Amino acid sequence: MSYIPIEKIIDKADDSLYKLVILASRRALELAEGMPKLIEIESGVKNTTIALREISEGKVYYKKG
Repeated sequence: MSYIPIEKIIDKADDSLYKLVILASRRALELAEGMPKLIEIESGVKNTTIALREISEGKVYYKKG
């Protein structure tokens, strides 16, 4: 359940692995600081996994500009 293929979510970050990593790390930091989760997920899951799952479900996305 925790494995998320990069090939399936790279398009969410403008086809850039660098942008995907930045997006996921920023969201994981927000979660660590207490921001609410945007998806239903069991407890004990790491913030980085939650961030990647949110990106894969389209709840968090890369904004051009």
